[in-house]
Amino acid sequence: VFKSFGDTHTTVPVEPHESERAGRFVRQAKTECGIHTRTTSEGAPHGGALVDLIVKDAAHAKALVSSTVKTVELSERQACDVFCLVNGAFSPLTGFMDEAQYNAVVSSMRLPEKQLFGLPVTLDMNDVSGFKQGDKLLLRWAGEDVAVLEAASIYKPNKVVEAKECYGTSSLEHPTVYSLIAEQGAYYIGGKLNGLKTPKFPYPTQTPAEVRAQLPAGKSVVAFQNRNPIHRAHFELLKCAQRDVADSVLLVHPTCGPTQPGDIDGLVRISTYEALRE
Repeated sequence: VFKSFGDTHTTVPVEPHESERAGRFVRQAKTECGIHTRTTSEGAPHGGALVDLIVKDAAHAKALVSSTVKTVELSERQACDVFCLVNGAFSPLTGFMDEAQYNAVVSSMRLPEKQLFGLPVTLDMNDVSGFKQGDKLLLRWAGEDVAVLEAASIYKPNKVVEAKECYGTSSLEHPTVYSLIAEQGAYYIGGKLNGLKTPKFPYPTQTPAEVRAQLPAGKSVVAFQNRNPIHRAHFELLKCAQRDVADSVLLVHPTCGPTQPGDIDGLVRISTYEALRE
């Protein structure tokens, strides 16, 4: 169907569940008419605004917890995803991807509204008994209630297709493909996330808002995202890159979470970054 909302930019029909904007300028060089835009300006969060899903009102948070029908104990990987979702690191997402978002990202690396998003962000479960679509789930990590998920979508993905599209192979020799197919749950639950508190981990963490608050206004940022200790060659590259960008600040942005066998623990990695700063 073609969904019109007052302009003539919808170039292809969209599915009934899709946004009106999903069909705009498809197969054309441009993505916006210039009057209204969803592009991200320099320095702005992806999608244009930093998402914050933490519930500020204590009474509302208590009511949300009381309305849940099932408690889900999160794995470390899932808790890391909750941390990123509730604090806006996965902006513009406001929860775990529903089936429409998941299919769009797997097939095209874009959300239904055509914003780039490289990999699906999903909550996997093996057992979906005890709740139905529309119910609320209480998410727990390390003995604490961290979020309430509104289960708007319960679906069984084709993980072979997901592996092939996202990682270029369906071979179980690929460690992430093996985890996806052999270790993760058979069902995905999508829907809006209501944050109760930020998940805590053994290593120090900062939210996107906290990182942004530390960056000097008006300065260019030379950023390096890494998951390993910085080697000497990395260090020299960072210094060279900063010299090439006048009046810039250097941001080392480590990623931590579940590691593969033999990887260096996140707490140790953070310590090496602190040593470099000193």
